[in-house]
Amino acid sequence: MLASRAASAQSQPVPQADTPQWLKDRRYNEGIGLRAGDLELHPGIAGEFGYDSNWLLRSDRAGVVNGPAPPPGFQPAPIVPALEFRVTPSFYVSTLASRREGDVNAPPPSFLFRAGANLTYRAFICLGSNCSGQNDISQQSSFAATSIGANARLDIQPERPVGGAVYVNYARAAQPNLTTIDPNLSFNNDALTGGAELALQPGSGTLDWHFGYQVTGILFEDSAGVGFNNLTHTALMRGRWKFRPRTALVYDGSLGFASYTNPPAANLQGLVNSSPVHTRIGLNGLVTDRFGLLALVGWGASFTDTTLVPQQPQYDSVIGQAEARFFLSANPGASALSELGLALSSMTLGYSRDFQSSYLGNFYGTDRGYVRFNYFFAGRALVTLEGGVGAVEYPTMYWLPAPPTHPGPELRHAAFTDIRADATLFGEYRFSNTFGLNATLRYSENFSQTHDIRDIQDNPLSQFDMAWTRFEAFLGARWFM
Repeated sequence: MLASRAASAQSQPVPQADTPQWLKDRRYNEGIGLRAGDLELHPGIAGEFGYDSNWLLRSDRAGVVNGPAPPPGFQPAPIVPALEFRVTPSFYVSTLASRREGDVNAPPPSFLFRAGANLTYRAFICLGSNCSGQNDISQQSSFAATSIGANARLDIQPERPVGGAVYVNYARAAQPNLTTIDPNLSFNNDALTGGAELALQPGSGTLDWHFGYQVTGILFEDSAGVGFNNLTHTALMRGRWKFRPRTALVYDGSLGFASYTNPPAANLQGLVNSSPVHTRIGLNGLVTDRFGLLALVGWGASFTDTTLVPQQPQYDSVIGQAEARFFLSANPGASALSELGLALSSMTLGYSRDFQSSYLGNFYGTDRGYVRFNYFFAGRALVTLEGGVGAVEYPTMYWLPAPPTHPGPELRHAAFTDIRADATLFGEYRFSNTFGLNATLRYSENFSQTHDIRDIQDNPLSQFDMAWTRFEAFLGARWFM
């Protein structure tokens, strides 16, 4: 079973995308707030009840280890739908700036501080005929299915010629094993990031430049994930030159140094260190009072270590993003596109191309088109619709089975491309400044013809299917300040 568990972990290129919608945007998450001296407090709690068709992201294909009719020696892993309860408490605190109090001529504060935390606890009620033994999804109703997020940031001398910031972020991702329900055999992981940046804004503020450094550690909670534990050091740089009041030339770049903390366990699964590079330059701002444009183009390279696997593929290609946004009403008083995004209803059409690290093949490239619609009427009715479709491109994969049976790297799987589609509709009606009812509909699917990826023991019967489909529907209530 260890082999199939490792295979299922590597076959999850992204975390489960079930974060409550209101946590993604401060405007939706926070209410009027509570004053405490120079601080503003935003407590909140939400409860939801709904349906999840495939929390485990299993396949309906026969003959694979994550399907209903597996090969001999493996236990069935059918799709298990469930009713789901979610409870999400949250708390945020931030300093108040004089300008927010209405004094637009007041100097910027010496310090700005913001911190917060949220937690989503899940409980499941199994539906259908596959609710016994290892397929009883109610066993996930514990800390195993709880996701956590927390962050804090201190800005020093903001909007001055020389300033800076320090920050820390923590995230716990709930990632169950795709082939067994046992919550003790999950691939839940904890990611902790700490960083600092230096901000330069000489003269009138037309030009600003930021230099940063951060460290991210990802630790898998179960012993089967020890090979995936990793540490990444990243140097960051971004800048902006405003040549119009609301339009700027922008640049962002990063150089990372990613390493696995247990090389023998990682190498056994074909995972090696890398030094990924991302660099982009372009335009960001308003073309008119209602139309915004973001256009970035650059280069990305994985610089994957080839010491152990000389034929190891590399990502080395153009990356970028193009986004057009139309605002339903003009806001001449705003000075930045980011501010407009928090203040106005809008429609967005975009495309992005990039790559990122992966536990399957070391990296994968993405080409994705997306749309977003945000509508907030009279501070009461909120509707958001977002979705996209794109290609997830995996390289040729090699692994390093233990000698002497396997003296060197071997081909694990040829390069392949999956198609990922997703769509989310969220609506909320606020009966007051502190209480609202909401509904969420979400669809996500991975279209794949790849179903012959084997485990690290190279068992020809342990084939894993990459295809899955998931539907979610929730009704909820939320209190917030």
